[in-house]
Amino acid sequence: MLDAWKAELVSDFGFEALDPGGLNATKLRDAVRQLPFLDPYRIVAVRSLPVRRAEGLAAGLKDVPDTTRVLIAVSGRVAAGSALAKVVAAAEQGSAREFPRLKGRALSEWASDRARAIGLPPSIAQLVLRSSPADLGIIDSELRKLSTYHASGFPLDRDALTALLAGGHEEEVFRLTDNLLPRPSGDAFRVARSLVRGGESPTVLAWRVSRQLAMVLAVRARRDRGESLAEVQKAMSEHPFRIQKAFEAAGSVDSARLEEGLKALLAYEWEVKSGQLDAELGLDGVLARL
Repeated sequence: MLDAWKAELVSDFGFEALDPGGLNATKLRDAVRQLPFLDPYRIVAVRSLPVRRAEGLAAGLKDVPDTTRVLIAVSGRVAAGSALAKVVAAAEQGSAREFPRLKGRALSEWASDRARAIGLPPSIAQLVLRSSPADLGIIDSELRKLSTYHASGFPLDRDALTALLAGGHEEEVFRLTDNLLPRPSGDAFRVARSLVRGGESPTVLAWRVSRQLAMVLAVRARRDRGESLAEVQKAMSEHPFRIQKAFEAAGSVDSARLEEGLKALLAYEWEVKSGQLDAELGLDGVLARL
């Protein structure tokens, strides 16, 4: 829905993504009541809003102007009789839709469709389902990992799938991410080289590193707002242990450093894909720049 709405915008001013962590009715009201500048309308989006915060936002959705489109994705079930559901239903163009957790055949069909969409055979999706928890984000991540691995020129044979899906290098990958901050240690370089020699794609490793930095950056922002570890773990969808590790790491590095690291990884990906840089040699270089 956001993609369709944003296609009609002519500038970046028309889209505003609100952080669900510190969002309240006043902030939401201020955002939705702003008038568009260059665009035909404004888009206000809130992703992964904890269900406990949803009820308090109802007042911010009263008298939404015709020039604003609002999309709120709530992580959890909103009761039909809640204040938020009522104010949405009362709006002339308002609508609410529930996406129940997929199970069984529905989950299998979703994974197969997702695999086909990124160029993988549906049979790969069934292997991913057997080796991953029933979480759409994790399944999608695993499928994209396999797609990236295959796009790097490696065959998705039985040995590769066993290594990438059935436990494979997960423990070593965790060792790599644990040794990234505040600066990559010698162990980080040794583990990265060992993973590459073991068949892991350098670009997939770089992607995993970028996901780790992005998570630490998100946790750092919440720490700066005064949220405790328990509050961060409750608000974010990642495993509580990963959040705990990120919370500890966030205390040793500032946001600017993390953002510069993400930019370096983005530049590495572009240089590899454009043929300017050898992926394996470049991995050492980009780790040195973090």
